[in-house]
Amino acid sequence: MTVSTHASQHPWTTQELIELVQRRPEWVGDVINHAMTQDANARWAWVVDRYLDQQISLSKAAELLGVHMLELRERFLDLGIPLRIGAADRADAKAEVEAARRWAASANSETTT
Repeated sequence: MTVSTHASQHPWTTQELIELVQRRPEWVGDVINHAMTQDANARWAWVVDRYLDQQISLSKAAELLGVHMLELRERFLDLGIPLRIGAADRADAKAEVEAARRWAASANSETTT
């Protein structure tokens, strides 16, 4: 597997990326954060992969993508991505409540301005 980059013509192999993680782990977070903020397709792929691997909930996926949960739910249905409805555990339920509170707060601030 190779990963091509826009900044360079050098195709990174999986082994080279693994070595980078081993040699310069402090760079990895910055590189991923940059990719997630600059490349909407990379962000979408990363979030959907985490959702499909059951690492995050639908609410958290929507929050990370900056969309409402119902909008993301509809998009997942259109794309045939299976939905997991409801919290898997107490921590997941708390995360969903917090995501809903943040969404409600941002919606309220938009209507008052």
